[in-house]
Amino acid sequence: MTSIPPRAYRLTDSTLRDGSHALRHQFTPEQAASIAGALDAAGVPVIEVSHGDGLGGSSFNYGFSRVDERELLRAAAGAVTRAKLAVLLIPGIGLARDLEDVRQIGVSVARVATHCTEADISVQHLRRARDLGMETVGFLMMSHMVEPAGLLAQARIMEDAGAHTVYVVDSAGAMTTHDARARVAELKSGLRAGTRVGIHAHNNLSLAVANTIGALEEGADHVDGCSRGLGAGAGNCPTEVLIAVSDKLGWATGVNPLRIMDVAEDVVRPVMPREQIIDRPALTLGYAGVYSSFLLHTERAAARFGVDPREILLELGRRKVVGGQEDMIVDVAMELARRA
Repeated sequence: MTSIPPRAYRLTDSTLRDGSHALRHQFTPEQAASIAGALDAAGVPVIEVSHGDGLGGSSFNYGFSRVDERELLRAAAGAVTRAKLAVLLIPGIGLARDLEDVRQIGVSVARVATHCTEADISVQHLRRARDLGMETVGFLMMSHMVEPAGLLAQARIMEDAGAHTVYVVDSAGAMTTHDARARVAELKSGLRAGTRVGIHAHNNLSLAVANTIGALEEGADHVDGCSRGLGAGAGNCPTEVLIAVSDKLGWATGVNPLRIMDVAEDVVRPVMPREQIIDRPALTLGYAGVYSSFLLHTERAAARFGVDPREILLELGRRKVVGGQEDMIVDVAMELARRA
């Protein structure tokens, strides 16, 4: 039997960002403080907090937040003693000046996200984050839509702009473990030695933990999870499961396995509207390769127009719709209703 080499990696928990999608962006400051404080006490080194679609995401197109995300960040900042705070920013939704605001609150990690073929629009924001003294992360969303060599070319743009880390992001939960391994391996071999590589996995095909472990075996340095899997679509890689598996493999994370289980069960589960499940629409997201945050929008459009949400998702997949094109969900639902 081949032994698995020991790995040490850094975890970012995105419950208070990606999990916002599942709560329709209705987190309260009290919930942000409770969750951030519990994650910090369990040893989680980085905690991401913002609207599900990043800074500035509260809008008609993406869904309005209950409170300004700066209030959530202030609540989280007041509850942590060790963990770094991170935010997501999608250029065109968030602005470079938003980074200045959150830096004053105490955010030290800026994760700048673009579609996997549009890294060039991240340059200004990554450079501004570096100027502010922040750790910078390039986030290549929908990474399944480009082959490894093409993804590496985009990652190099982010690296040249000042990204300390570049992430392979399976926004649709569409990757097989082979897909995740190939992309991480390509970035590890093709980026400069000092540039770190990360993986962000969704669970629409029930592969989030397997894909994350596979990425780590290919040399990934940073990984993402969400407590209880709370996130868009069928959810993200469950932090507590990932930590338990890592501990069994002898991999160093700095996170206490029992305490992170308690966070999932006692702190996060009570705020969830439902458990993260791989039902027909969620599975179709991964099967069709559609952005995970489209799930709730699609379910509402399907109910409004009396069509099968899977048919909407399959058509969106055929059209290769990506994040930012949420308006297409209603257009497709209307077209399907007319054909029926």
